[in-house]
Amino acid sequence: MRLLIVKTSSMGDVVHAQPVVADLHLAVPGIEIDWLVEAPFAAIPQLNPGVRRVWPMRWRAWRKQLWKRSTWTAMQALRDQLKGEKYDLVLDLQGLVKSAIWSRQAGAPVAGFDAGSARETWAASAYTFRARVSRELQAVDRCRRVAAQTVGYSLPPTSPRFGLVAPPAQRLAGWQPRGDYAVLIPNASRREKFWPERSWVAVGRRLAERGFTPLVLWGRPDEQTLAEHIAAGCEGQVPPFLSVADMASVLAGAHQIVGLDTGFTHLAAAFGRPTLGIYCDHEPGLAGITGPGPVASLGGKGQVPAVRDVLALVDQHMG
Repeated sequence: MRLLIVKTSSMGDVVHAQPVVADLHLAVPGIEIDWLVEAPFAAIPQLNPGVRRVWPMRWRAWRKQLWKRSTWTAMQALRDQLKGEKYDLVLDLQGLVKSAIWSRQAGAPVAGFDAGSARETWAASAYTFRARVSRELQAVDRCRRVAAQTVGYSLPPTSPRFGLVAPPAQRLAGWQPRGDYAVLIPNASRREKFWPERSWVAVGRRLAERGFTPLVLWGRPDEQTLAEHIAAGCEGQVPPFLSVADMASVLAGAHQIVGLDTGFTHLAAAFGRPTLGIYCDHEPGLAGITGPGPVASLGGKGQVPAVRDVLALVDQHMG
């Protein structure tokens, strides 16, 4: 069986869908699995040995330039490549109209959520096979259930197996972490998610007291300034800009991760590292931190986590 998974964004959502790969290989011996994903997040399924090929797409850029011939040429090229693979089934784990449209481009039967389960109701009209999955389930469980129902196997009783393998750690432009380290991830896509700078400094100091260098990560130039301020307050270290693959190596080697509700925090938990997720903008229930190691999600909509509660869990994780 040749199957294409469509889960294009965002990073946390792509991470949450990874256990489907292990489930499928267990249920369908010899299955070949490819993945269609937004290019900035392509490194995530590429870290999964159970994925044969990753198809990067640039829909976020293309939709802003639909008047250009080059955009339509690029989209047609990707469509031709997908059709050329002659998939037996396409599995849309996104449940959006855009993902449903791209799922149809492969020219194979498409499976996904039914109208009452999909994030956008109209997406279900594009599917040949539909599964009813409660919207109240955690994101990882929703992905696993729609795959099991539409492909036709019983959901394994085991905990989710993310299957991601981080690249070997290496020097990056002459930089490397100082000794044993823990990671702070204080930046996110929206300021509503932010946690106070002084709180990050307090967590960094506690990690330093326990003998770990606090690494403060960043992804954009405007985030680097905050990272440097936090690091200066807790004798931490700020790495240079890291690609997704390099970031995966750093996270996989950390003794503790404390981060906002952002893709890299979810990725750290998928590697089995002790991970605390801080939620200041919405409830963590359906997209809380999930992984095989010690994990916890603190806070919620209008409930900014107290520093003492975060420090208590850091102490608990680190023994």
